[in-house]
Amino acid sequence: MVTGYSVAINDTRDTTLVKHVRRADTFFSRLRGLTFRRHLGADEGLLLVGRNESRAEAAIHMFFVFFSIGVVWLDRENRVVDQVVARPFRPYYAPSGPAIGILECHPDCLGQVAVGDRLRFVPHEGEHAT
Repeated sequence: MVTGYSVAINDTRDTTLVKHVRRADTFFSRLRGLTFRRHLGADEGLLLVGRNESRAEAAIHMFFVFFSIGVVWLDRENRVVDQVVARPFRPYYAPSGPAIGILECHPDCLGQVAVGDRLRFVPHEGEHAT
């Protein structure tokens, strides 16, 4: 299910990374991801949450995604394990190490995060933590 919005904060750099992050934590919401959307705002993101920490389960595709996105892979402690600019209609992107979370955001966000940084997701007012 895609649930509420939260803010992605880079605790390592003490900066806000993405202001409006939606969480996708079911098979179908992760599969859909950003497919068929026409754009992604600079302050928007989607957090895909898997069941297991692995390279294979954290792989993504860009079929029917019509724009480039920044992809940040996270481990169980929300530490960045890899990042990449993913291009439209490419069949496969996977992290260099095991990951359980995938933050899909505007490519400009990648300049504010590095491998090893720790992210935190803070719910918007009136919503539960994700």
